[in-house]
Amino acid sequence: MSIDSESPSPSPSRDWFFPSPSFIHPNPNPNPRRCVTNPRISRPPKPSSFQSFSHSSSKYAGIRRRVEFARRTESLPASNVARPLSAQKPDVPVKKPDVSVDVSGEKKFAWACAGRFGGRWRMAILAAILATVLASLLHKNFSLHNQINVLQDQIYELNMRLQTCNILDYVDLTNPVPQESDHLPNRNLKNMALIITFTLLFIPFLIFKYVDYVSKSRRSADNISEEVSLNKQLAYQVDAFLSVHPYAKPLALLVATLLLICLGGLALFGVTVDSLADCLWLSWTYIADSGNHANSEGIGPRLVSVSISFGGMLIFAMMLGLVSDAISEKLDSLRKGRSEVVEQNHTLILGWSDKLGSLLNQLSIANESLDGGIVVVLAERDKEEMELDIAKMEFDFRGTSVICRSGSPLILADLKKVSVSKARAIIVLAEDGNADQSDARALRTVLSLTGVKEGLRGHIVVELSDLDNEVLVKLVGGDLVETVVAHDVIGRLMIQCARQPGLAQIWEDILGFENCEFYIKRWPELDGMQFEDVLISFPDAIPCGIKAAAYGGKIILNPDDSYILQEGDEVLVIAEDDDTYAPATLPMVWCGKLPKNFIVPKSAEKILFCGWRRDMEDMIMVLDAFLANGSELWMFNDVPEKERERKLIDGGLDINRLLNITLVNREGNAVIRRHLESLPLESFDSILILADESVEDSAIQADSRSLATLLLIRDIQAKRLPYREAMVTQGHRGSFSQGSWIGEMQQASDKSVIISEILDPRTKNLLSMSKISDYVLSNELVSMALAMVAEDRQINDVLEELFAEEGNEMQIRQANLYLREGEELSFYEIILRARQRREIVIGYRQSSAERAIINPPAKNEKQRWSLKDVFVVIAEKE
Repeated sequence: MSIDSESPSPSPSRDWFFPSPSFIHPNPNPNPRRCVTNPRISRPPKPSSFQSFSHSSSKYAGIRRRVEFARRTESLPASNVARPLSAQKPDVPVKKPDVSVDVSGEKKFAWACAGRFGGRWRMAILAAILATVLASLLHKNFSLHNQINVLQDQIYELNMRLQTCNILDYVDLTNPVPQESDHLPNRNLKNMALIITFTLLFIPFLIFKYVDYVSKSRRSADNISEEVSLNKQLAYQVDAFLSVHPYAKPLALLVATLLLICLGGLALFGVTVDSLADCLWLSWTYIADSGNHANSEGIGPRLVSVSISFGGMLIFAMMLGLVSDAISEKLDSLRKGRSEVVEQNHTLILGWSDKLGSLLNQLSIANESLDGGIVVVLAERDKEEMELDIAKMEFDFRGTSVICRSGSPLILADLKKVSVSKARAIIVLAEDGNADQSDARALRTVLSLTGVKEGLRGHIVVELSDLDNEVLVKLVGGDLVETVVAHDVIGRLMIQCARQPGLAQIWEDILGFENCEFYIKRWPELDGMQFEDVLISFPDAIPCGIKAAAYGGKIILNPDDSYILQEGDEVLVIAEDDDTYAPATLPMVWCGKLPKNFIVPKSAEKILFCGWRRDMEDMIMVLDAFLANGSELWMFNDVPEKERERKLIDGGLDINRLLNITLVNREGNAVIRRHLESLPLESFDSILILADESVEDSAIQADSRSLATLLLIRDIQAKRLPYREAMVTQGHRGSFSQGSWIGEMQQASDKSVIISEILDPRTKNLLSMSKISDYVLSNELVSMALAMVAEDRQINDVLEELFAEEGNEMQIRQANLYLREGEELSFYEIILRARQRREIVIGYRQSSAERAIINPPAKNEKQRWSLKDVFVVIAEKE
């Protein structure tokens, strides 16, 4: 028996989708005795009240229309009903009286505003109406879908009943029997969910329209064009919030994700039969994977799922953008050197200059005994450029790691980034360029360092360009600061090397960490011993001073032999490293007597300065203190004579108060041969080629100018001096033939000493190979001094005394002052003989050697000496 045959015809009402009682609950069992069913299931359902109302309304529809027509007919006037059509008169137009209305000013303004904003409000109302209609249609569609689901469930229930009665052979059991309570949810709750969803979706649009309306109404009412609109103010607040708070963007993305999950869950709850928790979880799956909506059935669920998936794609696109930006920003921060340095007991270098390469080399050598160290460089350069320049440096870092960071030493945040408070030494490099500007920046850097709240563990080594600024920097930095005035150090060193050829190589060996250098250490076993005995107590070092605790830690160079070491005193020595020496048992040393005890007399000298330095007045005063009376100082440069005098006077030099030297001014260019030929170059005892002030900012240009001047001077000297006056043989000078131009210049160099100020280390190889000049490597010597003071700040007092006009200095002495020809003596014996002249011998150079030996080994072994040998001593200035 077919169920469709007993189904009644559909109702003529529009609500045809509600099933009739005969369709829902037929009696399919023809044999009631064979069918045993559940009385609850077989109970006939109640007829639909809505369907009954529909039938009744259709039945009485015609009567209702007739009644309404009669009522309308009775409401007409009696005269119109009784009068025939032909008797009715045509209507006569009646003139209405004019009524004047007085409209006030307020109503006119209101009408004007209504006319201005009427169109905008009409559009908003029309959009709201369209949204309402759309929501109604969606609700209707969703209701139809839910009712279809109910009918399908009822059909399934009937199939189960037929299966029980053995009527149907095929039964679809793929889905469990739903409970009635599960498939008949509360429609009011689902409708409320849909209303809330659409309301929340339209709230931002309405707020935007309201803000735009308020902004325009304010601007039109006040007529002020400078006032910022409300939407711009809100946009600014949002932008400021996202910029100030670092986690604002991820937080906004999280809030947007949660809102989308909630709105999508509510919308799914309104169009499906699932519970709210299941809908929220389904909404999250649509957001996380946009392909999950493919299983949705029905127009409503599909529309909602596609909308949620589209929002999920936008959210994940924004999330990927944020993650990509965060990773790119972190990599860019690492690439540009913005990350923090987590180190301690490291050496910090602030700034960048041509001296950095030599400084890193010396620090690497000093840290070799510690298996390497950490050097951090902070400069206002790109990190990649700094690392590339350091990688090009041709020396071995010996295990030392160099970390570069980009930043300004004047900013406390950048200083904290390189762990300035935990550094054991801080080196402030002078900038290339103007000396006053460089020192002013160094002063501001010291102020920034003293302003670190955590304090400084190490000391500050500041490189200055002008000696006059040293007092101000020490006043600001206090006890934390040690200064190295580069220009002053080089100037004094050039004067010492001009008077004593070969001294530049000695200073290179002592200042650098490759050979021997100064160390200060306390040895309690030496307490109560005289300094004369201390001199021969170290087999691998040479004592040269005492740090006296009784004098507040003052370092005394070359003390008296009778000085007795007290408790707390430390010994200043020259050694290869700080862990390579220790005191030993006193050896038996025979002193002997000096061959002759006399003071080397001073003789008048003739010195030439080629070029102009900004500290020329300081060099002249130092030279006046060193030279004998009657000496001459020739100054040859392109600065006019009157301007020279003005510069010297402005620098604090009184020419009339010079005691030992006389100034001779010559004007000319040091790289033009005819200008140099006007000078008596063959008559000068020493010639100093200075890095001219006009080109000292460029090391290569300054060195090229100095090298050209050197070659011209040597060539002119070689042509003026007799060939037979050569004092050094070809074998001693090298492999150059006497007929070559370098051989002629080497012969000319025997008559006078030329000291060239070299800024670029690469120029050193050219002068070393030719041996035509006793050079001074300015930048390298300053870097050595900075590295030595950074490793031990006490050494700065030693260097200051050795470079000063008074006190002790490094000197080169002839061997005939200490021994006789062919005499065999140990180095200890020479040390004790030199003590009779109040001198400390630290090394020697034999006549057949090219370099001096500082702190020689096997000091107690005797060897044969020659009168042509020379000794390096520390002695008081004469």
